[in-house]
Amino acid sequence: MTDTPYLVHGVFWPAPPEQAGAPGAPPVLRLQAPDGTFLETALDDGTRLGFRLAAGRKSCLGHHRVHGPARRDHVLCRNQSPAARGHQCERCFVADEFRLMHEFHRGGGVPPGLRSYLMQPHWLYVATFANGASKVGTASDLRKWQRLAEQGAVAASYVARAADGRVVRILEDLVTRDGGLPQQVRSAAKAAALAAPAPADRLSSHNAALADDARRLLSTAGETGFEVVQETWKRPGLAGRLCSVTARHPYPHELDAGAHGFTIRSVCGPFVLATLEGTDLEFVLDLGRLKGRTIELGEHRSEVPAVQEALF
Repeated sequence: MTDTPYLVHGVFWPAPPEQAGAPGAPPVLRLQAPDGTFLETALDDGTRLGFRLAAGRKSCLGHHRVHGPARRDHVLCRNQSPAARGHQCERCFVADEFRLMHEFHRGGGVPPGLRSYLMQPHWLYVATFANGASKVGTASDLRKWQRLAEQGAVAASYVARAADGRVVRILEDLVTRDGGLPQQVRSAAKAAALAAPAPADRLSSHNAALADDARRLLSTAGETGFEVVQETWKRPGLAGRLCSVTARHPYPHELDAGAHGFTIRSVCGPFVLATLEGTDLEFVLDLGRLKGRTIELGEHRSEVPAVQEALF
């Protein structure tokens, strides 16, 4: 695999195991080879990851055709065109059926497959990140757990189970409008917060209070097609060290150029806590910044900062 250019599609978490207390499979870094096949590199405690950024801008990651709740086609970009909107070229952005889901609850038309996907039960949640910043969001029934795992939540609570994707987005807008909870927290803010996370028990208490506020709003909303629920999301065990109050530092290099190599110790969403050869310090990286970029895997290593004391 050395010197083979791979297009990074991002960090993905698998579903948790059915058995209570059993360790789940680690997340993977999903990589697209030049022939269109995929390589999934596990990101576990002790995994060493080395790569070099290839020259060039971010490339399009393709689009999706949706056939139902559990069936979709990922259509690769024909020419790996430069990304123009997020991680898509203009052609793939227009062809992507998932972009239509955000207007479904406002009466927007959707293809039959996407309608089938949206008509499955959905969950409304409140997620809290490492500095206490919180948001309200939605997850389909099939990706109820992964949705929060991939966002890098430190604590989260489910507050409602809706009959379908239309109802859940009405509830989401209501909690934003009347409760003041935003629907987005920037990745850069999440990564910066993990460099100095608040105590986990404080974040859990904060999340529980916000979730209770959201439930009170929903119980008097006058909407139908949902039930208020009280359920706590279980954070993956692999995220524990990254979410704890231990000494760490922001990664000292940009992930848009150069060679990098480190050993992973903990993973939360797309964020990792890693050690570099030549120092005992631990660093927080956002592997989400590699999404859409082309890398070459190999025995590369990250340069240790010349003056480590400057990090303190």
